[in-house]
Amino acid sequence: MTQPGPSGPPPVPGPIRKWWLGARPRTLPAALVPVVVGTAAAHARHVGHFGWSTGWTSYATLTAGGPRLGPSVNAWWCALGALVVALAIQIGTNYANDYSDGIRGTDDARVGPVRLTATGLASPGAVKRAAFLCFGAAAVVGLGLAWATSWWILLVGAACLLAGWFYTGGPRPYGYAGLGEVFVFVFFGLVATVGTFFVQSLRLDVWQVWAAAAMLGLLATALLLANNLRDIATDTESGKQTLAVRVGRRTAGWLYAGCVKLPFVGAVVWGVLAVTCTIRTAWPVLLFLPVLAAPLAVAPLRLVLSDAEGRALLPVLAGTARIQLVFGALLAFAVWGTLLPGAVFG
Repeated sequence: MTQPGPSGPPPVPGPIRKWWLGARPRTLPAALVPVVVGTAAAHARHVGHFGWSTGWTSYATLTAGGPRLGPSVNAWWCALGALVVALAIQIGTNYANDYSDGIRGTDDARVGPVRLTATGLASPGAVKRAAFLCFGAAAVVGLGLAWATSWWILLVGAACLLAGWFYTGGPRPYGYAGLGEVFVFVFFGLVATVGTFFVQSLRLDVWQVWAAAAMLGLLATALLLANNLRDIATDTESGKQTLAVRVGRRTAGWLYAGCVKLPFVGAVVWGVLAVTCTIRTAWPVLLFLPVLAAPLAVAPLRLVLSDAEGRALLPVLAGTARIQLVFGALLAFAVWGTLLPGAVFG
């Protein structure tokens, strides 16, 4: 490994570490958190309908005309499958983005996470194969989930894979047209959270899950905005018309602020509505747990709403990822807590 001088280049990562860095680990909470929250909601639903049990049986096994899971099958494997699919799609999308931006030259002057293709750490073909390997793993596991639950999952999965590739791939990538944030909200918020809940419960009619999905979608959108805010100058130079480039630094900063603040407002409204209209629980304070993550938003918001640009915005990405993780973990407890013994959910 090359050692840098006092002002020399950063050290070259090893053969394994480079792929880990190329996977952009700071973006992985966008895949992890919705699965955790969706799983918490599904488990809460099982408890609410069927009481406490040692073997968490899928709600799907207890509905007429349900899937092919036997009544003794533990539904944890569905949660694990959803996690594998989400992470594989996220990492595959990151590699696909690395490949497509790299061959276009968009990443030639990029700051931020390691770019494998643009820096020459890996050949374009190797990065493309890594992306398809991740997408393939997601497809295989998704096929198992579809077999066990509903074949409609295949259509949703195919849409996720196409969205991952065409974000910056293909002749007309939607990420270059300022639509990346919309797709992130839909796929890493609504689809990931509600989809995880569905494969474990076969239900789509629980409003609390949709509300939680919208909150997580906003935070995932904030993560992408943090990335695009940092890259406004280089994206403008390379012709990549992200939303941040189209609306400008100041407006994009306010959009980021909205995406970070609205989930906390939503958590308060969600808790109030749940307590007053829907939920009966001995522990109503659990419904407001996500608000405890608010202090983590202060530093990223202050930086984004300042005049900082480019490399000075690097801490925002890590800060937003921390907000996602903590907010998501607390939201999972809040959703699950709605079905502590004596509570009614939905």
